[in-house]
Amino acid sequence: MSSNTLLLIVDAQIDFCHPEGALYVPGGAEDMERITQLIQNKSDEIDEIIVTLDSHQVLDIAHPGYWRDEKGNPPQPFTVISSQDLENGKWQPIWEDAWTRTYLKTLEQQGEFSHVIWPEHCILGTKGHALDPNLAAALTERAKKLGKNHQLVMKGINPFTEHFGLFEAQVPRPDDEATHLNQKLLSMLASYDQIWVCGEARSHCVATSVKQILKYAPHLVAQITLLSDCMSDVVGLGHLADPIYQEAENYGAKWARSTDL
Repeated sequence: MSSNTLLLIVDAQIDFCHPEGALYVPGGAEDMERITQLIQNKSDEIDEIIVTLDSHQVLDIAHPGYWRDEKGNPPQPFTVISSQDLENGKWQPIWEDAWTRTYLKTLEQQGEFSHVIWPEHCILGTKGHALDPNLAAALTERAKKLGKNHQLVMKGINPFTEHFGLFEAQVPRPDDEATHLNQKLLSMLASYDQIWVCGEARSHCVATSVKQILKYAPHLVAQITLLSDCMSDVVGLGHLADPIYQEAENYGAKWARSTDL
């Protein structure tokens, strides 16, 4: 076992991980139990913990309130909106019309994700934005025990672009540096012999974070261990991530259960 290990916990928040959360990922509650146990059992072997927080405002490009149809009604959650829908007048944004058109076209050119309207989730200052309580307690206990804080990284605050991955928004905004590649954080990963990755959702934010490492620092992928029992898919969308994980495996990433580390 290396003595130089980073635990990366992606979006372990109430809205994703609690059955009453706004965007509950089935299996998320059990994932949180296992991540909590991992921290409690192996705190002395984990040198650093990074915890990401999906962080949104009410009016967000992926929330219903940002959009209106011809009658002035917002879309229902899980509606897919395309650039063609804007051209046809089926949906219109309430602001930033030119950027929104550019955003959707760029997203479609990337060919990774369609633009899905999610239920309002992880709103800054709300209960749903908070970490799973038991996980938060384990992190607090570890910090006091070792005299060292974990790192918190917020993503998604800019309401005009999705920010699935830890390191970069889906479409960076020219006027917002926080949406551009976080090179400092990416470079930090090189300091660790092992990078244990877990959190929610396997199909989206975890997968996109891995994809960004593949894109910008492929030499680090062999240091990654994906914790298979500590992440779950948005229902029916796991296939979106499968090619990403296959590519990561090709570069040397491994899978393991948290109890087998």
